Amino acid sequence: MPDQPVRWERLTWEEVAAIRDGGCDLCVLPVGATEQHGPHLPLDVDTVTAEAIALGASARTGVPVLPALPYGCSLGHSGRWPGTISLRPETLSAILVQIAEWVRLGGFRRLVVLNAHVTNWAPLRCGLENIRHQWPDLRIGIRNVWDLSPQIHERYHHDAANFHANEAETSLSLHLRPTTVRLERAEDEPDRSADCCFSYRVDQESRTGTVGTPSAASAARGAELHALLIDAFAAYLTRARAERAPLEP
Repeated sequence: MPDQPVRWERLTWEEVAAIRDGGCDLCVLPVGATEQHGPHLPLDVDTVTAEAIALGASARTGVPVLPALPYGCSLGHSGRWPGTISLRPETLSAILVQIAEWVRLGGFRRLVVLNAHVTNWAPLRCGLENIRHQWPDLRIGIRNVWDLSPQIHERYHHDAANFHANEAETSLSLHLRPTTVRLERAEDEPDRSADCCFSYRVDQESRTGTVGTPSAASAARGAELHALLIDAFAAYLTRARAERAPLEP
């Protein structure tokens, strides 16, 4: 079992072929975002999170990890806070389809997308529908980091159902890259969307871009969450490598 992650972009084509021919036809695409995360976190939180979990699980399973996609669908963050760069939903969906096409051309038949930004889900799911229709022999799955287990879901949502830059994300950042966190700038804000009938942009719900209680964050809580995330995703990849379709002989 490997003890180092397998990073797709650092391999030669012969090494990629050796992984495929050695019986691993699965790879992982981490998808993040470049968007505001309140006054205390950097713009690349979601990308760093997705990549760190994917690489941690790769080190345990040997499943190769594609280069992380650093742009997502962040239209809801509006232009109020500079720094956010968003793709349109149809663009993100098309990017996934085109990446899948080349994964398949390389002989891989299983692709797992690890998503770390909430509003990436719908565009990615649309991409999945097109991929599943166009290439029936390519198996594709999407996992959101906050839904990898019930325990992880609780950790992400305990201070805000519509969380953003909250305790969980801030704790994870304090563990993964403490020098990028400006904890003294963190401002707690409630989840004002809980009883709303309509969907609103973040600038219509939050004064600082934060939803939750980042002031409660700690590196220790982040290390605990990181371990849970890697355990859960490594277990998922192990199942995904061997899974057969329900009616497959």
